[in-house]
Amino acid sequence: MNEMQDPPPDLETGHRMPPHFAVSIAQNICDVQAAQRLRYLVFVSELGGDGPLVDHDAQLEQDRFDAHAVHLLLRDTTRAENDQVVGVYRLLTEKAAVAAGRFYCESEYDLSRLKTSGLRLLELGRSCLHPDYRGGMAMMHLWQALAAYVQAQKIDVLFGVASFHGTDLKHLGGPLSLLFHRHLAPEPFLVQAKGAGAVDFAPLPADQIDRVAAMRDTPPLIKAYLRIGGVVGQGVYVDHAFNTTDVCLILPTACISTRQKQIYSRPLSDG
Repeated sequence: MNEMQDPPPDLETGHRMPPHFAVSIAQNICDVQAAQRLRYLVFVSELGGDGPLVDHDAQLEQDRFDAHAVHLLLRDTTRAENDQVVGVYRLLTEKAAVAAGRFYCESEYDLSRLKTSGLRLLELGRSCLHPDYRGGMAMMHLWQALAAYVQAQKIDVLFGVASFHGTDLKHLGGPLSLLFHRHLAPEPFLVQAKGAGAVDFAPLPADQIDRVAAMRDTPPLIKAYLRIGGVVGQGVYVDHAFNTTDVCLILPTACISTRQKQIYSRPLSDG
């Protein structure tokens, strides 16, 4: 396991966190494996994903980028000591991407426009919550810690692939069409899907989209990014190994409005 290439920032956000929640950066292999066990629960057991380095015997969802990444962990300290990690984010800096050979999502998207922009980039990936913690405040606690990391590292652009479950583009036509009609990235950030799984998706005409159903069928995490100014790249990538259809989400931090910043970092209560 490679050591972090940047010192861990102070994740103190100034907001009250329930005493049974704690957010930290993984400091050792045990921490990373705790994240990988949660990822296995969500991405493999729940969603049917797989990969060449997935360890089914140990129930670890892992890949070669884990050794270079920063792993952000949300723990519920009321759970058993070996089962406390209930939320994770994997963060890949530009320096870490160089060490890894590329950003994770460069196998799916041409990132040339981002990489030559002169902006400071951070790739977000492998974010997930334990099923028992969805629909509550757990993700917001992770986001507050992420916001602290972004500020400490002076990040200009967040990006990463976000997934719809399943690979049937006809079934996903409504929500994907709404994304491309309403939230397509501007030219400087318009990354393009590439590779064997890339599909230059043709959106349905706007007047044929059932907008209520489309929003209902859009994953909550994607909707959350859109609310704080996220946009999507061109095309989709069908990932059969993970049984997902991926879009590339880009969030320029300068585009987050004052109102949205208040939402992004507001004080929290548990429930």
